[in-house]
Formats: sequence, C-alpha cells, structure tokens
Amino acid sequence: MEARMQLEPRTITVLRGDTARLICSTAEPWQVMVWILNGGSVLTISAQYGILSNNPNVTAMNRSTNQLSSWEFALKRVQRSHQGEVTCDLQNIQRQTADLFVQERGNVAITGGNVTVLKGEEVLFQCLAVGWYPEPSLTWLVNGREVDQGQYNISTEGPVGVDGLYNLTSDLSVQAAESSHVECLASVSALPTPQASSVRLTVVAEVVAENVCDDCTVLIAVTASVATVLLLLLLSICIVLCYRRRRRARIGHIFHWAFPLGFHRIDESESGRSSIAEATGGKVNLGYTTEGHSDAGRSDLIVTGGTHSQMRSIRAHKIPDVVSSSNFSLNTSQSNVPTDHSGDGSKNVRRVTTV
Repeated sequence: MEARMQLEPRTITVLRGDTARLICSTAEPWQVMVWILNGGSVLTISAQYGILSNNPNVTAMNRSTNQLSSWEFALKRVQRSHQGEVTCDLQNIQRQTADLFVQERGNVAITGGNVTVLKGEEVLFQCLAVGWYPEPSLTWLVNGREVDQGQYNISTEGPVGVDGLYNLTSDLSVQAAESSHVECLASVSALPTPQASSVRLTVVAEVVAENVCDDCTVLIAVTASVATVLLLLLLSICIVLCYRRRRRARIGHIFHWAFPLGFHRIDESESGRSSIAEATGGKVNLGYTTEGHSDAGRSDLIVTGGTHSQMRSIRAHKIPDVVSSSNFSLNTSQSNVPTDHSGDGSKNVRRVTTV
C-alpha cells in the first residue's frame, strides 16, 4: 500500500518528565487529524478550524509548507504510564503508529568517599545505581580510562516496586600504585550524557615523595648554612680558650721567676705584730721607722738591763708588707746602732735587735 502520509519518528524514547514530540505530514487534502495515545484520543485537529480539543498536557503546532501539510504533536510531562503507541489518524486517508518509550533516571554514587592509602595496598570501591528504568549500563573509569569489564562485577536487583525500577551494585578492586581519579558512570539511552559519581584515590607514598623532591634543594641549603655557622662558632670558642690558657701559663711563669720563695703580706696594725714576729722567727723591731718622716711620728725607746719599755703609745710608720724569711738571720744578735744627722734633710735610723 502506497504511503499517503508520514509519521516521524517511528520510535521515540524520552525520560520521565520530558516532552515527546512527533510530526504527522501529508500532501493530500484532509479534513480531520486525530492523535491517539494507547488507543485513546488525546487531540483533534481540523484543517479548517485548527485544534478542537483542550488538554493541558497535549498540544500541537502547525509546521506546514507549500508542498506539505504538517502538524507537530507534543506530549508534555511524559509519565511511565504513557509508554506505548502514538497514532496519527488522517480520517478517510490513512493512519500511522509510532512507539513511545519512557525511561527513568535514577541516582549513582560511590560509597565511602575519597580514600587515602599506602602505596601497594588493595582498594575496593563500590558503586550503587538506584531507581533506574530500564536496567542501566554501568562502567568504571580510572584517570579517564575505561576499566576492563573483567576487573569489576555487577549485581542487579529488579524490577522492584510498582514502577518496576532497577537497582545495581558494582565492586571495583584497584591496586594503589599512584594517586587516581575514580569514576562510576550509569546511563540509559535517553540520557544525553551518563550520570557519574567520582572519588579521589590518594596514595600516601607518592605524596611524600613529591614533597621531598620539591623541598630537597631548600633542605640542603639550610643544612649547609647551619653547619657553617656552628663550625665558625666552635672555632672561635676554641681560639678564645687556647689564648686564655696560654696567657695564664705565661703569667704564672713570670710570677714564679720573680718570687721563687713566695711572699706573705703583713698587716701593719698592732694586732698584726705577732704575725710579723712569727714570720721573721724573732721579735718585733719596735724602733724601726721609715725614712723621711718628721720627729712627731718617731717613737722613743728606753732599754734597761736587756728589757725595754715604751714610754708612750707607739705610732709605727709603715713597715714593708712583704717579708721574706731569707731576709732575717735568726742566729745573729745586733746591738742598737743609733744614727743621728742634724740639719735639714737629716735622716735618723734607729735599729733595735732583741734576742
């Protein structure tokens, strides 16, 4: 039978909630066009008066040209119940039928989220695709490359419930060799692009190696600088210590040369005279006076029968505060040798030795 009309497309697949569109065309004169969905009339169009029915979910638009009379049929907010046959009936001419398929888009997700593991560990990823119609296709991608189907498994549950939806579960095992981007994709034919879920696989060993490589130059430079500063500081301390040790040794040598027998400091106070006697091995020379002092500072001494007494308090002038034992002769007795010089610049020397 020769076709006197044309219905396009003859098969249409849409997602639930989308709009299904078909065009019915003819070159023959016609009076009435009726659109039928699964055996029921949903739209009537008059060639003379246009659209005659009023359905908010169904509409039509005139797409006619000089050669053809064409009307576009649009079924809005398509539901799973609309799936079936859509017929364009040109009364008294011909009718044609198209197949309408309605698909359901579900959800897809990789459970567990991002993963951080040590290099070489085995990692198991699980993907869930829930609420799809018909059964979706499911694939895995690692760093944008599709994984061979032999490396993962898929288990299907469905159709489930009144709508007859499908649920899928897939497990993928990956050897942690490097940090990777892992994706799970689920799709049906009506989807323009697959619905995807992705996670990040981070391999710890790789991250540490990258950080070490980035910082190795800085680390070497800092270590070298610190080592140089410490070496210079240690060298300076050694030089200072050596200098101080040599200086002390030199001072000790000079002191030992200058005072080979040592020395004692003798106090010139009254209470210190006993220590002078002990140091000299004899008794105190009370008649000693320093040179150049006036008579007012002179002490008078009276000697009677081998004993002596002082008439008034003695204000002895300074005596040498260094007395060496070698300067005294403990076994020699001397008698008083008074010396008197008159006149200016005279010098009186009085020595008394008692035994």
